[in-house]
Order: sequence, then structure tokens, then C-alpha cells
Amino acid sequence: MICMFYSTLLHLGGRPPSKESRWDDPTLDKVERNKMAWAILILAGIFEVIWAYSMKMSEGFTKLTPSIVTIVFMILSVVLLSMSMRTLPLGTAYTIWTGIGAIGSFVVGILILNEPMTAMRMIAAVLIVSGLVLMKLSSN
Repeated sequence: MICMFYSTLLHLGGRPPSKESRWDDPTLDKVERNKMAWAILILAGIFEVIWAYSMKMSEGFTKLTPSIVTIVFMILSVVLLSMSMRTLPLGTAYTIWTGIGAIGSFVVGILILNEPMTAMRMIAAVLIVSGLVLMKLSSN
């Protein structure tokens, strides 16, 4: 799945994909590896939102299907995070990963679970996003 995702991104970037291509291939230039690491990190963050939501739906792991979805996406999310850390600094990768999960879960809570959207929660979300933007800008 990751190789297909990577090949698609390379193809969209104008470089024809090859069967041997890997996102961490040392023959790729640093910019391509960095872009791919960020794409993988974003996907890991999205998977974190999925497992957080499915964990809520599992009602304390008492429902089988959401429990299985939680475990599968937890594993996928952590594996992708670790892959991105081959290129990105630990502090940056982990902060962005948890931030995507926090903001994504916040949005899912409001839009799907009808959780309250208070001014204080919105300010907190803006501060988290601001921190994520600063972290990304500091990693260049």
C-alpha cells in the first residue's frame, strides 16, 4: 500500500514510478525523500484519527468490529510514523502526528459525535494548529 501511495505521488510529481522505487531509496534526492516522509506522516496522522474514533465506537473494546478497526489502524499509524522518522526529526514527526490526531479527533467529535464547539475549545484548537505550523516551518 505504501509503495503504491509513493508511486502515485512520484507520478503526480512528474517522475515515472518504477517497481523498485521505495520512498526511502537512497538514490532519491533529499527533497523527494522529505516530501514522501511528510506525506507518510500525514497519512499516519489520518490513521490516528480513524483509530481514535473507532476506539470511541468500541465502547471500551466491548464491540468487536470497532475494536478490530482500532487495533489495525493503531498499528498502521505507528508503523507509518516510524517510517517518516527515518527522514524527519523525532520531535517534529511526533508533534505533527499527535497534532493531526488531536485536531482531527476534535473535528470528528464536533461533526460526527455532536460534541460542543465552545469558544475555549476553538481557541485551544487554533493554538494547536499554530504550534503545528511553527513546528513544520522550523523543520525546513
